[in-house]
Amino acid sequence: MRVFMVISEIYILKIMNLEISNHRFIVCGASSGFGEAVARQLLIEGAHVVLVARRGDLLREKFSHFNNQTEIIEGSVIYRETLAAIEKAAKTGDFHGILLNAGGPPTGTPLQTTMDDWDSAWQLVMRWKIDLSLRLAPLLKEKGYGRMLFIESQSVKQPIPALTLSNAFRAGVVGFAKTLALEVAPKGVTVNILAPGSHETPAIDRVIKNNSSIRGIPFEKAKEEMEANIPVRRMGKAEELASLAAWLLSPLSGYVTGQTISHDGGVIAGLFG
Repeated sequence: MRVFMVISEIYILKIMNLEISNHRFIVCGASSGFGEAVARQLLIEGAHVVLVARRGDLLREKFSHFNNQTEIIEGSVIYRETLAAIEKAAKTGDFHGILLNAGGPPTGTPLQTTMDDWDSAWQLVMRWKIDLSLRLAPLLKEKGYGRMLFIESQSVKQPIPALTLSNAFRAGVVGFAKTLALEVAPKGVTVNILAPGSHETPAIDRVIKNNSSIRGIPFEKAKEEMEANIPVRRMGKAEELASLAAWLLSPLSGYVTGQTISHDGGVIAGLFG
């Protein structure tokens, strides 16, 4: 077990021997939350990781322990220039898989949204993932091996009140990914989706703040009530999801594709949650 101190946080990560020490991955949204945790797990497994985020300085600071294993692409994934840079990186050297991950759209009920909100959410949640997939999936098909993993939300299985934009577009991403999985599976490429519930990441704060505002209760009270509704009675940790993500990105997961896998502490009520 190795312990890494980064800024004020301690990450305890275990080597799982996923057979990826000679693999090279691209991780989007790597500066915080799920993206950071997944990138870190891949790195301690010995993989090489292309880190993508808007703040290159933050990436350099957080991943300074892995200088020889990382490359940095600074830019927002909603911009075509960034997608072109990612495509170029995938074509330069070896390329084994990608984590498609980014922040979510603003909260709001259907009647609180505007068409401008919908246009922006399409760009933020769905469009860039389709664009990047169409750029990179052919490269993996040609190679005869690859892993594509999308991080979406438990809302694709059970819509979350006041997350209208996320509910709609993340479900669309799952439909795209599931269909893509069928097309590329014969060529050794897998495509899967992780559907996380509430985790201790920066993204959950906006949901809690929205709940506390709507109900007129303190932030901590809203958080406690959210945790009380999770069967395991706590929020998840990004590092827990990262271990599952790293396995799905590894050769060991070759018989798993087209799946939407929940990581939610038991929240999804359906039999196939």
